[in-house]
Amino acid sequence: MTGTPAPFTADDYQARMARAARAAADAGLAGVLVAPGPDLVWLTGYAPPAATERLTLLVLAAGQDPVLVVPTLEAPDAEKAAGAPALTLRDWTDGKDPYAVTAPLLDTSGRFGVSDNAWALHLLGLQKELPGASYVSLTEGLPMLRAVKDAAELERLAAAGAAADETYEEILNVPFAGRRETDVAGDLAGLLRRFGHTQVDFTVVGSGPNGASPHHEAGERVIERGDMVVLDFGGLKHGYGSDTSRTVHVGEPTDEERRVHDIVREAQEAAFRAVRPGIACQDVDRVARAHITEAGYGDHFIHRTGHGIGVTTHEPPYMIEGERQPLVPGMCFSVEPGIYLPGRFGVRIEDIVTVTEDGGRRLNNTPREMAVVH
Repeated sequence: MTGTPAPFTADDYQARMARAARAAADAGLAGVLVAPGPDLVWLTGYAPPAATERLTLLVLAAGQDPVLVVPTLEAPDAEKAAGAPALTLRDWTDGKDPYAVTAPLLDTSGRFGVSDNAWALHLLGLQKELPGASYVSLTEGLPMLRAVKDAAELERLAAAGAAADETYEEILNVPFAGRRETDVAGDLAGLLRRFGHTQVDFTVVGSGPNGASPHHEAGERVIERGDMVVLDFGGLKHGYGSDTSRTVHVGEPTDEERRVHDIVREAQEAAFRAVRPGIACQDVDRVARAHITEAGYGDHFIHRTGHGIGVTTHEPPYMIEGERQPLVPGMCFSVEPGIYLPGRFGVRIEDIVTVTEDGGRRLNNTPREMAVVH
């Protein structure tokens, strides 16, 4: 994709809200209650002020029009959202009880899916107003709500992945030895922004023994010649996520380091080749884990093989044992096995993959062989 994609329209948001209401009904829920956050942006295009403590809540239920409850002082901004023409705004003023305004929109004895990041303050307020209603998190009640992407979403995810690839290709040209992890992390963040990211979510730089901690935050350790360095970075471009990992070596690696890297690369390739419609998410994890276990490093693969990605960089579905959700064309997720040897080094290789009609397609395409940096 070149340039800026066409914005989502009111019709797009209307279709998403209708889909969410239908999914809730199919799951036996009375409706969906969506607080400010990624779900609200995905469903309506509206992102209220991040610091607001006032109740803002989208109410979706099959058979009724979508309603967005908003504070009166924020209603003008809500009216400007791309999805606003597809819903009804119901505002409340300071000094009024927002839960009394919201309660008539809800089934008094219904069970509702609630976005994960809803404030406890607001959920408790609704419980007090409607003691006969009950609630379940959207991750539990509707885990696949945002999981299957349409063509426009896939286009944005592909563009984000391509930008992360360009970032990796450029980072190979910067000096590593003698610089702090935070210096390289700063380079990664700058490159992501140069290639179109508006938000950088993480820039993991784990050198030497720090690479054995999968979510190590770049620190003040000075990278040395002979270090293995795990690079894991991503963020949002055009509102959709990137996330890729490659492991490089400062100077020539040892035979053992090459062998461990090859095992992870082979596990990642095997897991990618397993992707196809109909298999369970856990099967992707099982393929990667079996290869690493057979090579003798099973105890050192200490996290799931992957996570979904979309308007956030981590979301359902998860490639993990016990997740029986079948893969569906349009799903996007990471495939990122790793081996972590405490006190020594770590290796992780990660691509974002989307499920196609007959297999999978990588959205990251940089070389997976170990790169030697200086």
